[in-house]
Amino acid sequence: MNIDKANAALDSVYTADTPETLAQAYAAWAATYDSETASLGYLLPFLITAWVTRHVPAGEGPLLDAGCGTGLSGPSLKALGYSDIAGLDLSDDMLKIAGSRNAYSELRQAMLGGPLPWPDGHFRAFFSTGVFTISHAPASSLHELVRITKKGGHAIFTVRDQVFESGGFQAVFDELEQGGKWRTVEASPWFRCYAIAEPDALVRTFVFEVI
Repeated sequence: MNIDKANAALDSVYTADTPETLAQAYAAWAATYDSETASLGYLLPFLITAWVTRHVPAGEGPLLDAGCGTGLSGPSLKALGYSDIAGLDLSDDMLKIAGSRNAYSELRQAMLGGPLPWPDGHFRAFFSTGVFTISHAPASSLHELVRITKKGGHAIFTVRDQVFESGGFQAVFDELEQGGKWRTVEASPWFRCYAIAEPDALVRTFVFEVI
């Protein structure tokens, strides 16, 4: 069953203890990622478009899909009038699938938590789903993502409940706010990221304006 295979794949990415093992887990999952996450009712790549369209007028860009995976968000945003979208992911195998969707103007392989290959203030906004979660990108990644977002632009991303406190996200939020780097725009209630499986897997979506 797809759900059983998807749960096994989720376990492999949630238990990865180094960036290398995480990349290997996604390489092994890439070919079946879309169908297996669909079997779980994975909502986030599609739902994030609601927050993007709320805060970024159609046609404005460029946007960065940070941790784009197989690029599930790209076609939805393209259909909504966003034509200048870059994708970033640590997995070349996932990026190849994202490239086949013809929705991204640029795709780069890099790891969140390290330096990113764009200049200051390059993007109108960045958005990210399923990346700030168990064994994935650290909260400190937000500093670099904010650096490459222009003043007046937006940071739009989800954070998994299990890492929000343990990963120090609130501390990074406060540091960026107190440092005059961004201001809070909105935060959703906790909600399920899978419509079918994993009923206890909760996330919040956060939106900040870069200043």
